[in-house]
Amino acid sequence: MNRGAAAEALAASYLAARGLTIVQRNYRCRGGEIDLIARDREVLVFVEVRLRRNRAFGTAAESITAAKRRRLRLAARHYLARLGREPPCRFDAVLLDALETENIEWLRGVEGI
Repeated sequence: MNRGAAAEALAASYLAARGLTIVQRNYRCRGGEIDLIARDREVLVFVEVRLRRNRAFGTAAESITAAKRRRLRLAARHYLARLGREPPCRFDAVLLDALETENIEWLRGVEGI
C-alpha cells in the first residue's frame, strides 16, 4: 500500500470511529476526484485527505490549492448529479503529518471548497 492509500485508510478508520459512515473511497470522474465520501447523520461529507511529511512546501492544509478545490467541487457536483437529489453537504479535510492517528487534524466544513 502506498503512503497516499495508507493515509486514506487511516482517515477512513478515524472518521468511522467518530460516527461517520464511509460511503465511497476514491470517487473519480473526468476532471476530479474525492478521497472519501461519508455520511454524518443526514449530511453527505466530501473528504479530502492530505499527508505532508515535509513542511518545506507548506502545511497539509496549504497543499489544498485553488486548482484542487475546483477539482473537488467538480467531482462533488458529478456525484450529486448521480444521486438525483441533493442532501445537505459539506467539505471536510483530514490532515496528517505522519501515518499515525495522534497526528490527525480533522477540519469540518472547510470554507472555500
